[in-house]
Amino acid sequence: MDDSGNPLGAFLRARRGLVEPSDHGIRDGGRRRVPGLRREELAFLAGVSAPYYARLEQGRDRSPSPGVLDAIAAVLGLDAEAVTHLHRLAAPAKAVRVDAAAIRRDGRSPVEASARPRSTRTAAVSPLVRRMIDDLHGHAALVVGRYRDVLAANEVATALNPAFSAGRNLVRDTFLDPAARSLYTDWRAVAVGAVAGLRASAGQRPDDPALQELVGELSVHSQDFRTFWARHDVHAKTRGSKRFQHPAVGGLDLDYQTFDVNGADGQVLHVFSAEPGTSSADGLALLALTTVRHAG
Repeated sequence: MDDSGNPLGAFLRARRGLVEPSDHGIRDGGRRRVPGLRREELAFLAGVSAPYYARLEQGRDRSPSPGVLDAIAAVLGLDAEAVTHLHRLAAPAKAVRVDAAAIRRDGRSPVEASARPRSTRTAAVSPLVRRMIDDLHGHAALVVGRYRDVLAANEVATALNPAFSAGRNLVRDTFLDPAARSLYTDWRAVAVGAVAGLRASAGQRPDDPALQELVGELSVHSQDFRTFWARHDVHAKTRGSKRFQHPAVGGLDLDYQTFDVNGADGQVLHVFSAEPGTSSADGLALLALTTVRHAG
């Protein structure tokens, strides 16, 4: 992840490049070498000095006030979720008090231990949640982790999309599995949303080695991922709709809703359903019936 050393600066640069100068009344006859606002223009519009803003982007000032961040966010046109992300990136690391009596047996202090990033991709789904998603027959239901690893799924979900199988990663499959481009009617919208959701999670733990490994892999193998990731869009959708072109049952327009799994760090339940009385409902019911027959 090329911005892990200065995620705040990377975010500011990317979002600054997406702002049309004309939206703020700035006209220069098209003489710009790069798109977006210049640093000094953003600083002026936000009411801060150009040298101070430059230090923010360069990572040399890591404690901007909430008021400064809100002023910058207003110039960048960030929505509420992106503003929250901006504040999270700018939050200074919390100091850890060292207690000499708490030195670990391996010789590392609590500070040294906590400074080493830990992977958060390995997680277990509780038996109760597994039973619940299995009982949602007629709906496609799956539980994903913080970085979109599929942790559990019912049979309808895997029949709808093999990438909804436990052990798969939704972002990886979206970009690296050719079948995804055929399955999703609007693949680009799904891909952009997947990256924006991953960005939202990345802001919470940017140094997680599991996240860095995933982003590095996708950056190497997918130009589309590199392009979308560089935009620094941040949005974790909790509801919406997706259109599938399923090879067995044809077109499906499905609504989805997500639910945080309380007490399970980063786990989210996704449930897909169809409007009753529609051809999509018939198609989803057929998929559910197929899973019953296979089980039998």
